[in-house]
Amino acid sequence: MANLKEIRSRITSVSSTRQITSAMKMVSAAKLKRAQDAITQMKPYAEKLKELLQDLSSSNDDDNNSPYGVQRDVNNVLVVAITSNRGLAGAFNANIIKATNNLINNELSGKNITVLAIGKKADDFYKRTEYNIKGTTLPNKLNELYDDLSFENVSKVSEAIMRSFTYKQFDRVLVVYNEFVNAAVQNVKVEQFLPIVPAETEDTVSTKNTDYIFEPNKEMIVTELIPKSLKIQFYKAMLDSFASEHGARMTAMHKATDNAGTLIHDLKLVYNKARQAAITNEILEIVGGAAALDD
Repeated sequence: MANLKEIRSRITSVSSTRQITSAMKMVSAAKLKRAQDAITQMKPYAEKLKELLQDLSSSNDDDNNSPYGVQRDVNNVLVVAITSNRGLAGAFNANIIKATNNLINNELSGKNITVLAIGKKADDFYKRTEYNIKGTTLPNKLNELYDDLSFENVSKVSEAIMRSFTYKQFDRVLVVYNEFVNAAVQNVKVEQFLPIVPAETEDTVSTKNTDYIFEPNKEMIVTELIPKSLKIQFYKAMLDSFASEHGARMTAMHKATDNAGTLIHDLKLVYNKARQAAITNEILEIVGGAAALDD
């Protein structure tokens, strides 16, 4: 009977866990809807602005070159790793850390690397490494961004990164984040944030033959539009990661809830079999006792 008590205790424990994972799934689903709407509305605008930014960068003459498009010998590299503040989201955070480490150890091998960790999970990992952001002029505590993920708050971070690039603190800036595809699919992306990548390799004919009318003038466009476009690109990466986090967590909690249900079903079968065996043994003992009395 002690075995039956242990099985009942496990069933109760797994049932409580299933209630928690089911509630977390519903919470993530509600948050995902808002995050998905935000990135869906932002993405077409950001992609078109990025296309214009690349065209403008590739067509700039020497007098109007933007400081954000300056190509330098790459010695100092900043890698921005965007994760979440919380876990229970499957491989969401682990994929970013893995991709960042692969980038550092392979493509950026031999460079001076600094990691700007956005999100508690990346911050906890990289603050124990030699790539910690401490000692630079960039923001140090960025976990609060997710408390109020707005363009204004994210712009402060992107402005600091852009300023560090223009001050030649970094020669190249890369962003590693999860691109939102749908609730079940998130793709890890590594994008060059600075310097601006000209549109040389993307549909060369269409980009180089595009004529633009600049209003009020080209210099004004360079000084105003390019910084704003860079901030938009960084904000889009944050929105992508935010929506991906809730999608990954909703999927993980859905699987955990299903697995808990399967485990409860299996435990109930084991419980019923053990209970049936115990009852059978009791009946056999009673029958055996009665037979002994008859003798």
